[in-house]
Formats: sequence, C-alpha cells, structure tokens
Amino acid sequence: MAFITRLFKNSKLLLLPVLLAVSFQTAAEGISATRMQATLTASGQMLVSSRFKTDLPDQLKQALNQGVPLTFTLNYQLSAPTIAAYRFKLGQLVGSDSSIQYKLSYHPLTNRYRVAVGTFSTEYNSLETALRGVGAVANWRVLGSGALSGVQAGEAKAEIRLALSTSQLPKPFQINALTSKSWQLDSGWQSLNISQE
Repeated sequence: MAFITRLFKNSKLLLLPVLLAVSFQTAAEGISATRMQATLTASGQMLVSSRFKTDLPDQLKQALNQGVPLTFTLNYQLSAPTIAAYRFKLGQLVGSDSSIQYKLSYHPLTNRYRVAVGTFSTEYNSLETALRGVGAVANWRVLGSGALSGVQAGEAKAEIRLALSTSQLPKPFQINALTSKSWQLDSGWQSLNISQE
C-alpha cells in the first residue's frame, strides 16, 4: 500500500509539467485586444481604432493551409448614454451595419496569406503578420453625424468584439466548430477607451 501511495504522489509530480504545458497552450490560443480606442468628434460622431492579437489553434491552422478561409467579424456596440444607445440598437434592428468582416485565406501557389475586407485585400508572407491585420481598424466611423452631440467622453460607453464567424465556415467545419472548443475564438466585449477630439 505504501508503494502505491508513493507511486501516486510521484506520478502527480510527473503530470504537473504536462498539465501546465497544456493549460499554457490553451491560454495562448485565442483573441485578445491590444488597442481599443475611440474618439468623440466635434460633430457628435465616434471614431474607433482597434488592434487584436490572434493565436490560432493547430486545427484552424491546418484547415486554413488546406484552403478553408476563416472569416472574423469585428462588432461595435454603444451602451451609454442611454438614449443614444437605444437609438443605436433600434438602428441595428432596421439594418444599420455595425460590423466589419475580415476574410483570412491562404494561397498555396504564392505561399502567401491574404486578408480581405470587402473588396480591399492585402497579402502577407506569414500567418503571424496576416493575423495582425485581422481586426485592425483606424478611425472607423461607427455613428452618424450628431449621434453623440453634446456628450462628453466620460459619459459615453462603447465596446468592440472580434470573433471567428463559425457560420461562414463550410458545413463539415461548422460541425467541428460546434463540438470543439478550439474553433470558438472570441475576444468577448472589450470596453473602448474614449477620448474627446
């Protein structure tokens, strides 16, 4: 019995580095915001600038290198002041767009990665540099002129979020996205640091 107890204690010590390595690898994969800024203009508009650090799990890297494009969506929401936030949410219901889609793809003939936003695209030599372009935006006008007239920067609250759009994946990969946590990449809502122009 004493031998089994010693063996169990020693095996726990042996498993500790393995468990730490697995948890570190899991923590390293995902999306985290590195820049979340917004500026209130004199005309009552809000300009958003963001940048994210995205680390893809091995399964997603393999899918990307096999020709599966990955679509990420950058969303914006206004939560204060209350009346402006209500108007913003009402505008979303009737079709106002408060998101940007980034399509990341790999082209084996050129051995390059491409990030496309609408009809604009940029090519990159490595996946790491391409991922820096996903979620990066500067001076994105998220509200119409006059939407926040008379509002001070301290009174406004807004958030952004970058997530992998699993609904844009081919059907077989959508099943993987439902069953595997490594396909669920999401930064969560991140508060913007708002300043006055």
